[in-house]
Amino acid sequence: MHALAFALLLQAAPALAVEPSGPPVDARAFRPPDLVELVKLEPTLRTDVRYATANNFTGRAVYSQPRVLLQRPAAEAVVRAHRALAAQGYGLLLFDGYRPWRVTKLFWDVTPREKRDFVANPAKGSKHNRGCAIDLTLFELATGREVTMPSAYDDFTEKASPDWPGGSAEQRAARDLLRRTMEAVGFQVEPNEWWHFNFAGWQEWPLLDLPFEEL
Repeated sequence: MHALAFALLLQAAPALAVEPSGPPVDARAFRPPDLVELVKLEPTLRTDVRYATANNFTGRAVYSQPRVLLQRPAAEAVVRAHRALAAQGYGLLLFDGYRPWRVTKLFWDVTPREKRDFVANPAKGSKHNRGCAIDLTLFELATGREVTMPSAYDDFTEKASPDWPGGSAEQRAARDLLRRTMEAVGFQVEPNEWWHFNFAGWQEWPLLDLPFEEL
């Protein structure tokens, strides 16, 4: 969806009515959280955390800090993918990782009903809330430029599908290379978002609502 058109839909959507009380409670035993910042594991990773700016689908900053964190095994897997891509002239550009649950609730509340397939239901929580999902793309090592994909990041249309047949052959090849590389290190692509990958075993970690200042 064109950014202007989606912004108009957001204006028509209901505003966030109440302060979120917290993520759903699950009494199961989980692994202790161990969120780590990816650029501290591998400084050559690049970041573009748009949720810490107004350059995102909400039109406002929803993160207080531009940081990308994951549970340690997931973070280490991303680093392996990044290093594997170097032989082909690419690196990983990170958009988002761990997301506090309150932001997931905000996304749900401001998104029009017909577009909610692209945001997580806060009643169930998001794999981002567990620190086990990452949004990312490729960049060229030689130029530093972001690689063009069949759709932009956070495109709320069918173009975002990892199997969409449109775009150029080069764009589809780059998208498919990203998917193969991430799946080789233990991630699975989200069915309707080529940039979103979920780490295997995400169910082992709890839903979290920790602000970035506490991490």
